[in-house]
Amino acid sequence: MIALLVLLSLLFFWGVVSDRLARWSVTAPIAFAVSGVLLAGGDHPVLAFDMDTHTFQRGVELVLAVMLFTDATEARDYERLEGSVGEVRLLAIALPASLVLATLAGALLFPGTNWWLLGVAALVVMPMDLAPIMMFLRDERVPLRVRAALNIEGGFNDGLISPLFVFCVANLLTAPGRSVGDLLLDAFKGAALAVLAGTLVALAAIALVRRSQAAGWAKGADLRLAGLALPFVAYAASVLIGGNGFVAAFVTGLWYAGTAHAVGKHHLDLVHDAAYLMTLAVWFTFGKLIADVFAEGVDSAFIGYGLLVLTVARMLPVLVSLIGTRFTWPERWAIGWLGSRGVTSIVFAVLAYTQLTGREAAFVVNAVSVTVLLSIFLHGITVEPVARWFERRGRPAPAPEGDRS
Repeated sequence: MIALLVLLSLLFFWGVVSDRLARWSVTAPIAFAVSGVLLAGGDHPVLAFDMDTHTFQRGVELVLAVMLFTDATEARDYERLEGSVGEVRLLAIALPASLVLATLAGALLFPGTNWWLLGVAALVVMPMDLAPIMMFLRDERVPLRVRAALNIEGGFNDGLISPLFVFCVANLLTAPGRSVGDLLLDAFKGAALAVLAGTLVALAAIALVRRSQAAGWAKGADLRLAGLALPFVAYAASVLIGGNGFVAAFVTGLWYAGTAHAVGKHHLDLVHDAAYLMTLAVWFTFGKLIADVFAEGVDSAFIGYGLLVLTVARMLPVLVSLIGTRFTWPERWAIGWLGSRGVTSIVFAVLAYTQLTGREAAFVVNAVSVTVLLSIFLHGITVEPVARWFERRGRPAPAPEGDRS
């Protein structure tokens, strides 16, 4: 009961002073991570919880499922933009190249480390999460196409990475007699069942919601409740038939996005609020993680790894992939630099921590803790200077070249 009182009091306090603290650059990730350090870290924490339990792992999986659903359904006002904003290039070219470079950076800094473990670490630290720079996405001083590119990439990259993450972790946990081919078959089967479950859930939901709206069977509040249930239904349905719950929630969101927009912009407010609340819990968990990690000391190689991941492994593929598009070079640099890390990486890290053991689990947690901390600091202090630079420079007209992919 004490734990419940403390957590709810913390949530209430943040709810009434969040804007005030934002003036001092105290964001929700910072506030709840610091709270996690103070309340859940150390040898005698005020709030003690065990991350090794099945219940905790399932809860973290549900957080990721809801995040993937909201990412897939979230609609932004990008109609003013003609053509794409480079999202295909960012997801199909830059993202795979970034994963390869992150894996090679790990091999360079941690020689002799299992390649599957390096792959897991790369998959955990590379997904974008825009929570640390959320104000940047609403800043009118920044060209809309820059904000759109970051937002669309951030919404889709975690959905693409999640099945690869499951596959690489499975290879680290391979039982004797199980080949890579067997694991590939399992991964394909899990993904196929997830797509099937997500599609069926979405199509049924679309038909029912559209019928309900046309016939006046339910009001807005109840329809919002239905929207909140969807990612959980998709996740549960997929898991029950042996599919990947993350992929199912993401697929359901992709199918349902059009209906959600047609029903009204407030239809998914409840699920977005639930996702926000769940991410605050993840940031609190991150505070406990970093308290445990730094209590034992961190190898300087992890700092170098985090810096390489945030700079070379992220920026070089982005700059190369956007060559020939309408983005100016300063805009390309901004997109490359502002690939902040956050909740998605933390969730993947917690899932790896609960499934791996010993040094492998510690390796992933250390890599993520340092990378996310560096991201919060470096991206947090540079977003305002970047926005001011765009404001001074003005917004140039799009270049005339025809390649807008």
